[in-house]
Amino acid sequence: MAAANTILFIGDSITDGARGRTSDPNHILGHGFVFQIAGRLGLELGANAPQVVNRGISGDRASDLYARWNEDAISVQPSIISILVGVNDAYYQIHDDARGASDRYKLAYTHLLEETRTALPNANIVLCEPFILRTGSLEEKWNAWETKMTAYRQIVRELADSYSATFVPLQQLFDEACERAPREHWLWDGIHPTAAGHELIARQWLEVVSWQGRQRQ
Repeated sequence: MAAANTILFIGDSITDGARGRTSDPNHILGHGFVFQIAGRLGLELGANAPQVVNRGISGDRASDLYARWNEDAISVQPSIISILVGVNDAYYQIHDDARGASDRYKLAYTHLLEETRTALPNANIVLCEPFILRTGSLEEKWNAWETKMTAYRQIVRELADSYSATFVPLQQLFDEACERAPREHWLWDGIHPTAAGHELIARQWLEVVSWQGRQRQ
């Protein structure tokens, strides 16, 4: 049965946030949106704040998440599992890397959701929409990036519906933010968020998800 008060964040470098691999509380959550969410919940809820666990790993694809799902997700026994992945799956295919020889994004993502629903039937699964902006290194192959990521966003939305998961929309949020500041103000290379970009994700996540965590207090 899922733990009553644990939120697990898992994904690629955007979730990783250069997190420490020790028990040092100053670094264990990284310096991105996971840290910001944990800080907000800790401030609001005090002693009743959930334990926040970051298991993001830079460079991971959906299949990498699935390969380590038992040790990094199921074993944590979280009440909420938040997933953000997709940009590396796209990158390896667009750049003809051997790791992208076939598109395993939907297949691997489906496997990990199936396993989660079986092993942790009471957990709230949160699927964060993958996002990009047209700047930095993405400019050169933008059409390929846009096509692939549009498909991935649709996959994530459909999986959220199929597995009764909470969907956190992010692409439109970043698109609209570009009306207030240049694209690189939010995603410095078109992929990785700046401090402002991470704050944008954190606020959206909390708006969509955190009330469910508060109900569990």
